[in-house]
Amino acid sequence: MDLKVQKRIAASALGVSPKRIWFDPNRLAEIKESITKIDIRSLIRDKAIQKKQKRGISGFRSKKIKIQKSKGRRKGEGSKKGAKKARLNPKREWMIKVRLQRAFLKELKKKKILTTQDYRPLFRKVKGGFFRSKRHIKLYLGEHNLVNKNGKNK
Repeated sequence: MDLKVQKRIAASALGVSPKRIWFDPNRLAEIKESITKIDIRSLIRDKAIQKKQKRGISGFRSKKIKIQKSKGRRKGEGSKKGAKKARLNPKREWMIKVRLQRAFLKELKKKKILTTQDYRPLFRKVKGGFFRSKRHIKLYLGEHNLVNKNGKNK
């Protein structure tokens, strides 16, 4: 049973591709007899001819990967593109580090763990890039006896 013409007419009536047209297998004889656009439209109204749902792309895998990335996974060497400096700008890295260290020193000064005399040279050292991290400042303070164990200065 050749229904190419009916399929083409139905496709134009529904505004889709002929691939997306579905004929009710129980009413094929009736569909074969319909040769005008009006006949086809009446069959569409009767649900003898319907359009199939568009084939989409499943988002399951991409969602799964997105969840893993939000957890910090999938960031190994093989996933990296571009140089180290392209991933995190050295200037931004420096700014983050210095701001963190300065905030830490200000906090110590505010809590009166550091005196102004100790605070100023440490602040200068931060500016000069002497400290690698906040932990490095803590080690330095401990080694140079700038902070007592009970939190009071010298």
